[in-house]
Amino acid sequence: MDLRSTIHRLGKALAILALIYLFLLSITLIGEIFKLLGKDFAESIMRGISNPFVGIMVGVLCTAIVQSSSLTTSLIVGMVAGNVLTIDLAIPIVMGANIGTTITNILVSIGHITHKEEFKRAFAAATLHDFFNLFSVILLFPLQYFFNLIGTLARLGASCFANIGGLKIINPIGKILEPPVQLIIKLLGSQYWIGIVLALVMLFFALTYLVKIIKSMVLERVEVLFDQYIFKSTWRALLFGMILTATVQSSSITTSLMIPLAAAGVLSLKKIYPYDLGANIGTTITAFLASLATANINAITIALSHAIFNILGTAVFLPLRRLPIFFATLLARLTSQSRLYAIAYLLIIFFIIPLVFIFFTR
Repeated sequence: MDLRSTIHRLGKALAILALIYLFLLSITLIGEIFKLLGKDFAESIMRGISNPFVGIMVGVLCTAIVQSSSLTTSLIVGMVAGNVLTIDLAIPIVMGANIGTTITNILVSIGHITHKEEFKRAFAAATLHDFFNLFSVILLFPLQYFFNLIGTLARLGASCFANIGGLKIINPIGKILEPPVQLIIKLLGSQYWIGIVLALVMLFFALTYLVKIIKSMVLERVEVLFDQYIFKSTWRALLFGMILTATVQSSSITTSLMIPLAAAGVLSLKKIYPYDLGANIGTTITAFLASLATANINAITIALSHAIFNILGTAVFLPLRRLPIFFATLLARLTSQSRLYAIAYLLIIFFIIPLVFIFFTR
């Protein structure tokens, strides 16, 4: 290999790192702006919950707005600790939050909407997470509603942590992303819409060129790296997703990283699925740490209920992986024929249905 070729490959590797950073920066900026816009709104909605069915819809809507199940569950933990919410009403919100957090993946997949095959693979990878959460809620919500299954298990677990103080995990990616994000927000003042436009431009730019560079490199070698090491087995992929998300403290970031790889054809849905499930479990660490800081047994119970919900869902639907994969693939084929279906799906699932349900049942 000559010097020119080595420099060329090194340049591509550095470009990939720069584009990944830009991609993460755009996702983080969108999330921070929506948190500023939606945190008070989310909290005000939660205060008016009247029954568990409304709780699920509130969890979906609030998390879709703030784009962070960690923020939603941390809010819930605080409200339970302050006796604003009961445990029975808080657990369904946590279930809904699991559905709502997947909106980030949908938004990232739409970045590939101008390329039919890329978009089909990206949208399937994004909605794979949706269908796992939807099926988990369909299965576990009745068990919680009639038998208090999750609540009982969470209370048993919470008794072991009642007197443990708060812990803190360092978020290395957050340390790198936080300074520029906070600088941009400071420069924006109250013009948050400019920040959203800027973030979307960065997102589409990063996705477009990230996929192009990955494709221009030897794709087979990239696939070998994932197949033989990171995603060699189901359990390795699940553990990798869990540890990475627990470290980053955001499943939105770690799962959305898989979308460009799926779009480029590097990763299949079968490989991504256990990783997503691991990320679902890993994201519960944020609310758990927040609950330990409150030293409130009810708050710890809620935080554990989030983990138990994801663990039970994984135990059932990891062996039944063909079910979510089938529906995600089917929906992706439909949306690839008409891209408007993707926009309609996003609006209906994450906003219209929850808003209509909340409006007519409160």
